[in-house]
This record gives sequence, C-alpha cells and structure tokens, in this order.
Amino acid sequence: MTAQIRPSLAACPACVAAPHDSGDQAPTEARLALSLPGIHCQACISAVERELNAHPGIHSARVNLTLKRALIEADPEVRAADLIPVLERIGYEAHELDLAALAATQNDKAGRDLLMRLAVAGFASMNVMLLSVSVWSGASDATRDMFHWISAAITFPAIIFSAQPFFANAWSALRVRRLNMDVPIVLALVLALVTSLWETFLSGEHAYFDAALTLTFFLLAGRYLDYRTRAVARSAAEELAALEVPRAVRLLDGDEYEVPVADLAIGDLILVRPGGRMPVDGEIVEGQSELDRSLLTGETLPVFAAPGLAVSAGEVNLTGPLTIRATAVGENTSLHRMTDLVAIAESGRSRYTSLADSAAKLYAPGVHILSALAFAGWYLYTFDIRTALNIAAAVLIITCPCALGLAVPAVTTAASGRLFKKGMLIKHATALERLAEVDTVVFDKTGTLTAGTPEVTNLGEHARADLEIALALAEGSSHPLSVALSRAAREAGVKPASVQNITEVPGYGAEGLYRGARVRLGRAAWVGAKQGSQTAAWLDSGAGEAKPFLFTDALRPGAAEAVQALKEAGKDVLLISGDTTGAVEDLAGRLGIAKWVAEALPADKSARVQMLADEGKKVLMVGDGLNDTAALAAAHVSVSPASALDAARVASDIVLLGQDLSPIAEACGVAQKATRRIRENFRIATLYNVIAVPLAVAGLATPLIAALAMSTSSITVSLNALRLR
Repeated sequence: MTAQIRPSLAACPACVAAPHDSGDQAPTEARLALSLPGIHCQACISAVERELNAHPGIHSARVNLTLKRALIEADPEVRAADLIPVLERIGYEAHELDLAALAATQNDKAGRDLLMRLAVAGFASMNVMLLSVSVWSGASDATRDMFHWISAAITFPAIIFSAQPFFANAWSALRVRRLNMDVPIVLALVLALVTSLWETFLSGEHAYFDAALTLTFFLLAGRYLDYRTRAVARSAAEELAALEVPRAVRLLDGDEYEVPVADLAIGDLILVRPGGRMPVDGEIVEGQSELDRSLLTGETLPVFAAPGLAVSAGEVNLTGPLTIRATAVGENTSLHRMTDLVAIAESGRSRYTSLADSAAKLYAPGVHILSALAFAGWYLYTFDIRTALNIAAAVLIITCPCALGLAVPAVTTAASGRLFKKGMLIKHATALERLAEVDTVVFDKTGTLTAGTPEVTNLGEHARADLEIALALAEGSSHPLSVALSRAAREAGVKPASVQNITEVPGYGAEGLYRGARVRLGRAAWVGAKQGSQTAAWLDSGAGEAKPFLFTDALRPGAAEAVQALKEAGKDVLLISGDTTGAVEDLAGRLGIAKWVAEALPADKSARVQMLADEGKKVLMVGDGLNDTAALAAAHVSVSPASALDAARVASDIVLLGQDLSPIAEACGVAQKATRRIRENFRIATLYNVIAVPLAVAGLATPLIAALAMSTSSITVSLNALRLR
C-alpha cells in the first residue's frame, strides 16, 4: 500500500460537453470520471495522462487541473477498478466519480456569457464614441443626423444583447413588487435611449447613445469582476453525491454480480475488495482487514475490521477482502445523511447580506424618487416634456449605482490578487467581508493542522540489525505505519535484511522467516506486547522482547505560526477532531490550544460550529476531510487546503493553495483592510452623488455629461481599491 494522498481525478466540463459521433450504432465506449486531488502541476497532468493512455483499452484520457478531474474514454469492459492501481503505482490514489451525479454542474456558461456581453458593449461603445467625436467637432444638419441614426443602429442591438442581465434582474424584482439595484440601471438606460431617439427624430443637436453604451460597459465590468471573485464550483452536496460508489459487487448463491448501487437492498451481501470504498452502511460478516476512516471521522490510523464490525458508506477497505451485509442503502446511508447536513448548512450561509446589498435597499428607491421629482418639477416649470425627460435621464444616469456596483468587486478583486500571491484563493464574493468579522477560529486536526501522515520518532533507539529486519517486513506491508517506517529507514541509509516468505496478515501486520526464526511487525497483541498510550508498530525479531517503533502525526508547515498569530490577534482558537482523545490532547498541547474536542462525528462538528454561531460568534472553520464538510458549510467563513477532498474544497470559501498555514492569519488582516476600502468606496460614491446630483437636478448636466461624471466616479472607486495591492 502506498501512503494515502487523497487525490481526485475529475472530468473537464468541456470534455463532457464535447459531441461524439456514434452514428446509428450502439455505444462502443465506456466513459469514466476519476477524482485525484493530489495533482497540482503540469507534470502531474502529463504523468497521469501518459500512464492512462498507455493502459490497454484506453482511447483517451484528459485531465483538468482546475477541477482536478479526468475523463477517460475506453473499451466497454474497462472499469475504474482497473485504472486505480495504474495511478497508485505512480503515487496517485484515485476514486471513481459518478458522471450522472455531476452532469448538472458541467455546463456553467455564466463567465463566458458575461465576457461576451462585456466585449460587445465595449466594441459598440468605441464605435459610437468615434461618431460622437464627429458631432462634437462641428458636424451639423444632415451629417449630424446621419451619425445619430448610425449610432442608434449600433446602440439598440448592442444594448438589447449586452444589458440583458440587468433587464432580466429588474423584471424579476418588479414582478414581485420590489426594487433592486438593476431597476434604476434599466430606467437610466431606457430613458437615455428614448431621449436620444427622440432627439434624433427631431434633428436635435445632442443624442446620448454613447452615454447608454458607456454606462452598460462599466456596469458589466463590475458584474464580471464580481463573477471572477467567485469560484466556478459545484454545490458541495452534489460533490458528496459524486463520491458515493456508483457500482458494487453483490454476492448471490456464491456468485459475484456487479450491479448499480441503486439496485442494492437491505440484507444484500456485498463483496468489498482491498482498495474499494464501502457502497452502503452495513456489518462485516466475513473477512479481516483494516479500514481507512480518515475522510469520514478524521482518525489518523486504520481501524481493525473483523466480523461483527459496523461499517459506513465511504470508508476504504485497505488490506483484505470483506463481505458485508447491508443495513442501510441509498438515502439512508451515513454518507447521504452528511450530504443533507451540508445542504442545510449552505442554505444558512446564503442568508448573509453583503454591504452592497444593504446599501441597495436604501439607494434604489431614493434614485427613483429623485428622478421622478426632477421630471415633475421641470415639467411643471417649463411645460417642456423634452427638457424634463433630459433632466430626468441625467439624474438617473448620474445617480446610477455604477460606483456602488464597482465598490465591492473592485476591492475583492484587488484583495484576492494580493492573497493569491500569498497562496490563498478566494472563492466566494462575500468571503472577505465575512472573514473580516471573524472572532473564533476552529481547526480540524488530521490533514489540516497535521500532514495526515505518521512520522517515526524513535528510529535512533533501535539496533541496526532490528532496523534491517523491520525495514524488510515494512516493505511487505501496505499499512500507513509500515510505509512511514520504510521511508524513514531508507532515508537513514538502512538496507533490508534477507527475510524470507514475507506475508501480510490483514488487520495484524507482516511476518516472515529470518535465519529460520519467525519475525513479526505489527500490532502489540499480535507480537505479545502491551500497547502503550502512543501510536506504535511493534517488532518481534525473535531475540528477546518486542520493541516499539513510536509514531506521531507531523505538523503541517506554518501550523504553529498560524495558531500563535491568530491568538495574538485576539481570536479564540478551538481544535475539533474525530481522532482519539490522546492524539488530540497531544496536538493541542504542542500548539498551545487550550480548547479542544476529540472523537467528534461529522454531525458533532457541524453542531458545535452552529452552537458557537448561536452564541453570536463569527466562526472561521479550517478543515479538509469529508467529515469537515458540513462544518465548513455551516461556518461564517471557511478555509480548506488544496490537498483537501473535492467536497471540502467546494464547501469552503477560501482554498489554501500551498502547504503553509501561516497565510490564514494574514488573510484575516487583509480582509479587515478590504472591508475598510469597501466602506471608503461607499463614502466616495456618496460624496460624488452629493456634488453631482444637485447639478443634474438644476439642469446643468446633460445625460452625456452625467455619463462622463459616472465614469469618473467608477474610475476613482477602482483606483482606491488598488491601494490594497
């Protein structure tokens, strides 16, 4: 067995969407999606694709680094179980994903759609601006009218296409009798277009098609910046569903049948081979092995599995074949219940109101009232509907929430760029605002504060001969402790002894013959020793008492610095783990964390985070496992390492790209600065309106001047945001 890397091969949306010419014939290919979170660079992509494409029966294998997925097209008889060992041999542990569960999330076109609309608005705006320059330069009469009509021909289709998101959002709000930021935007556009068209019909000197296009361009730029701060990621609940095993081996009258998991029923006997994931909750009826529960419970070490032990969907069988009797299937499994926990937690977080949304509640009705009053006042004063409409349009344009629309995305984009250089990827648009409010930080243990891999602590206390025997036995075992011992011994220059007939006994350890005597490396009881409080693998060398190799979980780089910096910033730090009490207490002592909780189930973690929230705490959750996903979704804001399981990364707001945890404390400081910049931008936009609105109401600003003033305020807001860099 190799050390668990927690990878995830995943399917590229473009690959999935690509058409395939099958003609009238039945499908001749199998399409498989694998998940491999351990890939992190182009070299990983090349290695994975090279190995998969070289495997017999594979037609093509394509890897997407961003999603950490690969799509494989192969002969119908090729199964994911055939490919997983291929990747394990080159250091990547793979898991099969269910393509059907991911199908709903593979056609996200929002980013491309916004970019296309932005490009059309920009191109049309430049062309109309060129025509407007001619008018400003003195073109008159028929020439001026011709330029205005050409501008109208360019502007109307461009506005209809580019401003469609604003029209749709405004209509959605008006249909339920409420206002949002898009309602004044649409009114400003419509008034500018109507006024310009009227002026063109009457051969007027001024038309404001360029103002309408400029307004649309800047607003779309704000929307696109906002979109770029969000991760193009699927729902955590769907990601969890994709981790559920799509097929299982059912035993019937001694024969094996591969069937969809959906066809399993309570009481079915299911065979789970080494390396396989449990498809259902059940009870072991035959076989001995060890189970990796780290993704579900956070336990560092495998658990001994024997008949009578209850198992949960999602656990990994490590060393020996197991036969289990299903006790819960489908929606009743523990993995599916965890999916429900995540969905509930996500809905709670979605109720957070951003600063921009709060401002919009007051801003939108104020703009409409002011414009209506300006129109009514000027019409009653002049009885000239043309003048009244021009001034009303100017008021709407000059007060249009473009600066407010840019205030948040400009700052979050600048802050995201700064944090990205430090190794942190901001996924959610409101994550920085929420991070600035954090007063309590909750850490998971395994894979978050620790590297999740055991480390030998007493190698130097053993005789050279014992080390050579231990190395030979360890290399014949797939247990994580054996892998760690092998690595440490090799690094120390130890060569394996000539141990014969090495065999691994599932659940116990490895044994062999050395100079005619039996030697063993494994559990304390198996070698006749008494297990102490510290994690250990015991060596019976055939000479004297068994000797322990002691292990500890290695700290992740920057863990101590991050905890210390957060405490110095006045934040409460709490450690919650599904690991054993001794392991959690030891780590808490090493890091100086006074509050800790051990042996916590996924529901316990989520409940503890919710309890802190109910006490008025703003919780930052940092975790990486499947057992942390519900807590990550329930927290006020959350962080996951890039090495985390796909579901944990999707549920989190921020992804830590490197191994070092120290940027977490810095991110809190940057978030507080970003929030101050956002408030400064709101004040700039307010000051701009205090100066500009009276001028527009007084009739001193045409719609074109209003558009230029609006653009100036937008540029000022963007420059203020860049101070964060």
